[in-house]
Amino acid sequence: MSRPSYQLFDKNTTALIYGMQTAAVQRMLDFDFACRRAKPSVSALINPGSEGYEKIFWGTKEILLPVFPDIASAAKACPESDVLINFASYRSAYPTTLEAMAIPQLRTLVIIAEGVPERRARHLRGLAREKGINIIGPATVGGIKAGVFRIANTGGTIENIVSSKLHRPGSVGFVSKSGGMSNESYNVIAQCTDGVNEGIAIGGDAFPCSTLLDHLLRFQDNPDIKMMVCLGEVGGEEEYRIAEAIASGRITKPVVAWVTGTSLEHLPQGVQFGHAGAKADVKRETAPAKNEALRKAGAIVPESFNDYGKAIKDTFDKLVAEGKHTPIADVEPQNVPMDFKSAVALKMVRRPTNFICTITDDAGDELNYAGHKISKVISENYSIGDVLSLLWFRERLPKWATDFLEMVIKLTADHGPAVSGAHNAIVTARAGRDLMSAVASGILTIGPRFGGAVAGAAVMFKDAYDRKLNAVQFIDEKKKQNVNVQGIGHRIKSLRNPDMRVVLLKKYADEHFPQHPLLDFALEVEQVTTQKKDTLILNVDGAIGVLCVDMMYACGFSERRVQDVVDAGALNGLFLLGRTIGMVGHFMDQHRLKAPLYRHPWDDILYDLPADAE
Repeated sequence: MSRPSYQLFDKNTTALIYGMQTAAVQRMLDFDFACRRAKPSVSALINPGSEGYEKIFWGTKEILLPVFPDIASAAKACPESDVLINFASYRSAYPTTLEAMAIPQLRTLVIIAEGVPERRARHLRGLAREKGINIIGPATVGGIKAGVFRIANTGGTIENIVSSKLHRPGSVGFVSKSGGMSNESYNVIAQCTDGVNEGIAIGGDAFPCSTLLDHLLRFQDNPDIKMMVCLGEVGGEEEYRIAEAIASGRITKPVVAWVTGTSLEHLPQGVQFGHAGAKADVKRETAPAKNEALRKAGAIVPESFNDYGKAIKDTFDKLVAEGKHTPIADVEPQNVPMDFKSAVALKMVRRPTNFICTITDDAGDELNYAGHKISKVISENYSIGDVLSLLWFRERLPKWATDFLEMVIKLTADHGPAVSGAHNAIVTARAGRDLMSAVASGILTIGPRFGGAVAGAAVMFKDAYDRKLNAVQFIDEKKKQNVNVQGIGHRIKSLRNPDMRVVLLKKYADEHFPQHPLLDFALEVEQVTTQKKDTLILNVDGAIGVLCVDMMYACGFSERRVQDVVDAGALNGLFLLGRTIGMVGHFMDQHRLKAPLYRHPWDDILYDLPADAE
């Protein structure tokens, strides 16, 4: 992000996009690809109130761009991005821009919206100057740094980009108020010179946040820019300030300038062109008056717009003839594939994928677990806990955390043949069914009464802890709701006969967890519930559930990330994974014993039927 002050963008510039403008993002990435940029120029999208990922093409390959719910979280996750392209509506462009201006890393802001109130635009402009922030817009299509960075839809189609030589840097700096006229001018400049180096459309409102002169002065300081082209328009007095800069010597490079709107004097008084600022209230603001002032100051001003291209060409040719510039050679752009709808008829199709996977990749030369090659997983002796952390949490957690995960798997692997999961697996195995059927029948019993309390306990205890309830308040609330507390209670174990699995988990947490506030809260609840009955202890499901939450917080997971795991019920996966080991064992045990079909004994069934009808 360290670059000269005159240079807003370079080959490493990346932007945050406010608004789900995926078509504009795709055009930016197509430009990047054609220019052979090493990485995409968009780091993330911002969609207020939501998050996730958006698929975008990079050439023929789809990549995922993260979507964040607000500007601050996007900037924090993408510290290398110093540009925000703001597609917010005119109603919210002002507050979102203020929000962005409070984030120091964002140094260039682009406001696309038209209709931002002039009072607010003036405030943004003044604040930007105080903070040293560059703002392009409002009411702009943006701009382009040829071969380097494209703002949104600037330059039109990729075909127009290439034909206008915008896929590689030229030597001409261009600035205009109009986005449409900018696109046309890029083409004219490409035909008459070696192309544009940087082009900016400041926006057509009366008070854009950066001016034509601001950008011309940047171009003056840029040694790669040898001449400048400026396209003004009727209304305002900005062109007089440019004339003063030329006359005073602040601008020394050749400037080809034209102010559009010379036909206005032939139209009825009060007629306004398309832009909010394109209206001359006095003769001084008319196009002929401003063209004459620029011409007197030393700018190269053609007699009419018909001679605009010729003036550009003559100026460029003079620089070359005087030995002040060697024309930049053309560069072959990288071919950008056509989009699906356009390519179907020509059978040049890039097909969108139907699935997203962010944890493993087997499409390359080597299987990959969340960025860790399988050869590394094996050669560096990753533990089962390490593999779990990669596939479940997409990162390698600290050793104390992965050892905890392994411990949970060991503790939950089996609990004898009498529990529902093992019982079902045994019965299914004895019915002659295959391994998958036996294990599936056992897994299907996992729920709120068997194993599923891991996730349920995490939900309940975290909710109560987050709301700062004490143990008594929590129990009273559940009593009023007529809801059992998940993770509390055991049919056999009690205070006098503790569950060794829970004892081991508490001991491990005390010795290895940095802190475990949710476990502490659960134990406070246990002190209250066991006053009623000594079997109302914190059971193994509850201990695992609350400790998993404590583990995630201790590993630095954000509140949103922890809540997502808890709400998804994903913590039941630990019980599911562990208990599957035991179910496979029971299946193998029954086959080894050659156990026959199981039939439940009659004397273990209470038959309670109506009396004989006779």
